[in-house]
Amino acid sequence: MFKKRFWKPLLISLAWIICFGGLVVLMSFIESKKSEVLCKDVKIYIPGNQYFIDRQEVDHILQVNSKALIGRRMESININALEKKLKDNPFIEFAKVYADMDGIINVEISQRQPILRVMNRFDQDFYVDQHGLKIPLSANFTARVLVANGYIDELFANRVDTLHTVTAAELFKTADYIRKDSLWDAQIAQIYVNKDHEIELIPRVGNNRILLGHADSLDSKFHNLLVFYKKALPLVGWDAYKIINVKYANQVVGVKNENIKKDSLKAKLAVNDTTKAIKDTSLNRN
Repeated sequence: MFKKRFWKPLLISLAWIICFGGLVVLMSFIESKKSEVLCKDVKIYIPGNQYFIDRQEVDHILQVNSKALIGRRMESININALEKKLKDNPFIEFAKVYADMDGIINVEISQRQPILRVMNRFDQDFYVDQHGLKIPLSANFTARVLVANGYIDELFANRVDTLHTVTAAELFKTADYIRKDSLWDAQIAQIYVNKDHEIELIPRVGNNRILLGHADSLDSKFHNLLVFYKKALPLVGWDAYKIINVKYANQVVGVKNENIKKDSLKAKLAVNDTTKAIKDTSLNRN
């Protein structure tokens, strides 16, 4: 009985030693083979429909065409350094670089997605991405996004940066709201910041401006605007008002276009119908 108790742990320990030794030999063999592997190719994956950065630009960053990678021993290539080079590019949000045992370096890239182009009052242009970060314009590609201009004080230092002013943050919030709604994404063409630092929206249809004010209560403001579109504008026409003011709660104020003569009774009825519809909706929500 004593001999069994003595030999059992000894055999277990011996088995572990053999396994560990085999693992060390296997790892040494893998490292030996890895040191002999040469880089054969660099495969680049850039999903999405934005083209701020393309295969040619990535080749340039990694110096693929200059044979800086292909033909070199894999053990002499610093994968982490390559990844850092890519991440330093302002148009790249995420980059992953890894190599396989066949000598292939794989590069996966996710680009930043702009949702707004800002033209500040200092004649600086920059994009704001989906995370609210400022990024520079690209010489390769122009994104079809909302444009904001006017009395915008947000400065740009030509690098990826956060937003620093209240107005810029409100522009981002408004643009993000618009892009997520297919109706307003199709209808709103431009954003303007007036001298009072209030947001005005310029629609694709009609010659009016929509005074949004600030980026608060966006659900309510855009709902009221939609009611106005449905109730008032069909009666008086798209060009009857030069300003549609939705910045106040539970009402829409239309400033008439004096260059167009319209039936004042129709205009009054249209506004009354809109106000009633907005109040009814507000009561139903509560």
